[in-house]
Amino acid sequence: MYDFDLDRVRLVLRELCADDVVFRLAYPFETISGVEAYVDAVYAPLARAVPDLERRDTIVMAGPTPEGNDWVGCGGYYCGTFHAPWLDIPATGHLVHIRFHEFYRIVEGKIVEMQALWDIPEVMMQAGAWPMVPSLGREWHIPGPATNDGIVPGPYDADQGRATCQHIIDMLEHLKRHPSQGGPEVMEMDRFWHPRMSWYGPSGIGTGRGIEGFRKWHQIPFLNGMPDRGLYVDEITYHFFGDRNFAAVTGWPDMYQSITHDGWLGIAPTGKKIEMRSLDFWRVEDGLIRENWVLVDLLQMYHQIDVDVLARMREFNKARPGFDPETGRAL
Repeated sequence: MYDFDLDRVRLVLRELCADDVVFRLAYPFETISGVEAYVDAVYAPLARAVPDLERRDTIVMAGPTPEGNDWVGCGGYYCGTFHAPWLDIPATGHLVHIRFHEFYRIVEGKIVEMQALWDIPEVMMQAGAWPMVPSLGREWHIPGPATNDGIVPGPYDADQGRATCQHIIDMLEHLKRHPSQGGPEVMEMDRFWHPRMSWYGPSGIGTGRGIEGFRKWHQIPFLNGMPDRGLYVDEITYHFFGDRNFAAVTGWPDMYQSITHDGWLGIAPTGKKIEMRSLDFWRVEDGLIRENWVLVDLLQMYHQIDVDVLARMREFNKARPGFDPETGRAL
């Protein structure tokens, strides 16, 4: 996909995927069965909008989960010249980047399932078409690992992979202690996180630098609006896998909580229990988490509370050349 050619991509996916492969994607794509439907619904429109499309992976890692499944996790971005509208997002004529996390489950040498989040809000922001509230964190082009070692080579190191995963699992268990079991001290953040950590959140939330940045721009607003986070873990199945100093987790979903109290992201409290999809990577350095890449399906979150972000964007499109003045869709 670096030299992207739609026919070649289709051919390679046919070779790599099982006949009954399932692609689980971010809203509005959702679940698609089969290679042909996936390519036609997802890659073909993107390639028309970005004809010089290329893919750049900054993280490629793999490993087994405790449940015995083999996963490959890839993170990076698609980029190219934004020549034509995509999902009714106005084209800019400039370079566009779309951050992705894509996890592939492999059985007997074939992809049987993909779970993928693409940062569609990031594209809307680059086009000046994000119709929701501003991010609290910093919006920027998220980098790959600072150590430039995200393409993890073989042979697989099972012991280090397990140790990295365990560090992440222990950290998450401590995070969930707050606020139900006490103040910030119960999370023991200094025990798990590097003082110069970077938390690379999805567009719409943004990046937080250091423990203070993570808490100020993400965790505190998140818990203020959804303090029941962590109460529904029995309804979730996580899939953790580690590869040397990297770890990854998927769930689909991997969070349940209710928007209450002060609301979240400018959303009034609905009291409605929602699911959240998140695909995450961590990099551990000298026994502490230095970088954490997080993608959340924010458009699907809004959809569950009956806010159609794409429809709201189309309302603005009605005044833009090249869009239907009645529907806001690209002509």
